[in-house]
Amino acid sequence: MKREEVDMCQIQEWYPKFKSSSFKTQILQLPETFVDYLIDDTGPFVLPALVVDEDALPNRVRNPADEDDFEVSEGSEDDESERFPPPAFPDLEMKVRESIESLGGAVFPKLNWSSPKDAAWISPNGSLRCTSFSEIALLLHSSDSLTHDLCHAYDSCSDKTASRPENFFLALRKWQAALRPEMEFRCFVRTRRLVGISQREVTTFYPVLLERKDELRELMEEFFDGRVKEAFPSENYAFDVYVTKEGWVKIIDFNTWGASTLPLLFSWEELEAEEREAVEMRVVDSRCGVRPGLKTAVPYDYVDTAPGSGWDQFMRKADEELRRQKGESAGA
Repeated sequence: MKREEVDMCQIQEWYPKFKSSSFKTQILQLPETFVDYLIDDTGPFVLPALVVDEDALPNRVRNPADEDDFEVSEGSEDDESERFPPPAFPDLEMKVRESIESLGGAVFPKLNWSSPKDAAWISPNGSLRCTSFSEIALLLHSSDSLTHDLCHAYDSCSDKTASRPENFFLALRKWQAALRPEMEFRCFVRTRRLVGISQREVTTFYPVLLERKDELRELMEEFFDGRVKEAFPSENYAFDVYVTKEGWVKIIDFNTWGASTLPLLFSWEELEAEEREAVEMRVVDSRCGVRPGLKTAVPYDYVDTAPGSGWDQFMRKADEELRRQKGESAGA
């Protein structure tokens, strides 16, 4: 894989070409001082000082080495603030506030390639929904998955000359509260041909996908031929889409071919095999066909693993099914 192919999948590169077929997004270039803040792990984590603090979270100090991140003894917060004064990014803060307002008051943040999906647990609402600069800074700084973007973006490139791009961007995407996970799909393109489509949320069986499989495949084939095939410059790649209840196809993201992109219900060997005569679409076709995989889950890559959540119920049912099968085997 070449660096050029990786760069093509940055949101600030593809979104301007496909904005009419995607979710509304504001893209801001990040100052290098903020990038340094995100990757700095030499001291405790301190939220940025705000120009306007009406939306501020209680200032938190976090030492990554501590098991109990936010248990701070009484009176110590002031001491920590004096030793580690919070940085300020007033220009970026104001641009973020304006963008959030223009996008309806709530956004989903991501950097050039990745979202802070692994840090959702730390946000006040337990998701990637953000309504303030403080919430965004907290998610970005707390995410380990963003380390790839920040420090290892080109590790898989045969022509690697740098570890990161020259500039980083913050993409603020309008929060979509009513997205249905069963309508998210990953499309695989090889030599500019659509060769496969996979259900993206592979941890759940959705009967509606079996009923609408042919219809949905045709929608995505038509969308690829009419909107993506000639517009996206790479030959080999994957792209994620969402199909609305009205039948419109919306682009969520573009991904590199192979590397860290999950093939979901395919394998890369299958996708790279001989030319296919028709586009193959795979969905989970029974409750026994679900696959565990937290990184493949619901819209915008957020999974709720709390007690009573869908994932928790799935794991409980899986354990019950496993015990039942063992019981049947023992009695045979």
